[in-house]
Amino acid sequence: MNGLLKNKGFITLMLAQLISSVGDWLSVIAIITMVGLKWEASPMEVSMIILCLAVPMALLGPFTGTIADRFNRKALMIVSDLVRAGLILILAFANSLWTVYICLFMIGMLSAIFVPAKNGKLKELINQENMKSAMSITSMIDSGTKVLGPLLSGMLVSAFGTRLVFFIDSGTFVLSALLLLALPKAVVPIKDGSEEPKEASFKEDFLEGIRFIKGNRFLIVGVLVLGVSLLILQLSDSQIIVLLRELPNVSPDLFGYIVTASGLGMFFTGMLLAKKTDYNALILMFIGVCGIGLSFSMMAVLTVFDLELPMLWGPILGLFGGFSVGLVFIPFQAAVQTDTPVHMTGRVFGVLNSVTTTATIIGPLAGGLLATVLGVIPTFIITGLLLVAVSIVGLIFKSKIERGRVNVSESQSGTHGAASS
Repeated sequence: MNGLLKNKGFITLMLAQLISSVGDWLSVIAIITMVGLKWEASPMEVSMIILCLAVPMALLGPFTGTIADRFNRKALMIVSDLVRAGLILILAFANSLWTVYICLFMIGMLSAIFVPAKNGKLKELINQENMKSAMSITSMIDSGTKVLGPLLSGMLVSAFGTRLVFFIDSGTFVLSALLLLALPKAVVPIKDGSEEPKEASFKEDFLEGIRFIKGNRFLIVGVLVLGVSLLILQLSDSQIIVLLRELPNVSPDLFGYIVTASGLGMFFTGMLLAKKTDYNALILMFIGVCGIGLSFSMMAVLTVFDLELPMLWGPILGLFGGFSVGLVFIPFQAAVQTDTPVHMTGRVFGVLNSVTTTATIIGPLAGGLLATVLGVIPTFIITGLLLVAVSIVGLIFKSKIERGRVNVSESQSGTHGAASS
C-alpha cells in the first residue's frame, strides 16, 4: 500500500480516473434531465440513452481491447478523453434526440477503448505485489463517484441548468487528458527468444487473446460466474423501485438512500481489500455472490411482512448488498490483472467488460418481464435463491477451478525499466 502512494504514475492515473468518473456522472444526469424533463421524451426514448452508452462496450469490447494492446495506451486514453470532451460540447447545444444518441454512441465507443487501455496501463505501472491494493483503490474511486457524482450533478443542474453542467463535464475530460500526459511512456514487454518477433496482424492479436482466455480455466469460470451473477443481480436490482411501492406510506427518498448505501458498501469493500490483500479471490467472490442473494431475499421477505422502519432496514440491506458486490468484483479483477501478461491486458479486460455490460443490458429487460409475469416479490426471492445456489456450487468446485489457473509468474509488470515521459 505504501509503495502505491509513492508511485507517481499510479497516483496520476487514479486522479485522472477520479476526475473523468465524476464528469461521466455529471453528463448522464444532465442528459436524462434534458431529455426526460425538458424534452418530455417517452420512457423508451430515455432508455435509449443508457443503451447508446452500453451497447458499444458490450459489442466491441474484445475488439477495442485488442486496439488497447496494439497501440500506445497513454495516447489512446488522451485521444479518447479529448474527443469525448468535444462530443460533450456538442451535447450542450443539441436540439434533437438523434444528435444525442449519435454522440452518446460515439462516447460509448471511446469509453470501450479507454477502459481496457487504462487497465493495461495500470498493469504497466504496478508491480505484482501491489496489484490487489491498486484494484481496490480503483474500485473505491468508481463506487465513490457513483455516490457523489449524481448528488453533485443534481445540485449543479438545479442551480445552473444542464448546459453549464455539459461545459463542466467537457472540462473534466480535458483536465484528465492533461494529467495523463504526465504518465510514463509505454513499455514494450520483453518476450522470450533471441529472434526479432514479427509484427502480428490485428486478427492474429485478437485470436491470441481469445486463445489465452480459453486456455485459462480460472478466467473462463470467473467471467462466467461474474456474468451470470450480474445477470441474475440485474433481474431484481432494476426492480427495487417497484418493490418499494409494495410498502404502504413509503418515503419517496428511500430508493435514493438504498442506492447511496449500496455505493458506500462497495467503497468500504475497496477500503478493506486495499489494506488486507492476503485473500483467496474465489472464496471472497462466492461469499459475495451469496451475500447479494441474501440481501435481495431479505428485502423481499421484509417487504412481505411490512416490517416497520423501512428507512432503517432498507439502507442497511443496501449497504450489505453493495459490500457483497465489492467482494465479487474487486478480488476477481485483481486476480485477472495478476494472471494476465501485460501485453494481453487490454484484450482480456475488453472481453470482461463486454460480458459484464451485456449482463447489465439484458438483466433489467428480463427483470421487467419476470416481475410483470410473476410479480416483483417472487422475482426478488427467486433471484436471491439463484445467487445463493451459484455461490454454493462455486465453493464446492473451488479447488478444481483453482487447479486450472494459469501460471503467469514470468509475466512482468511494466514498472520494470519504465521510461519516463
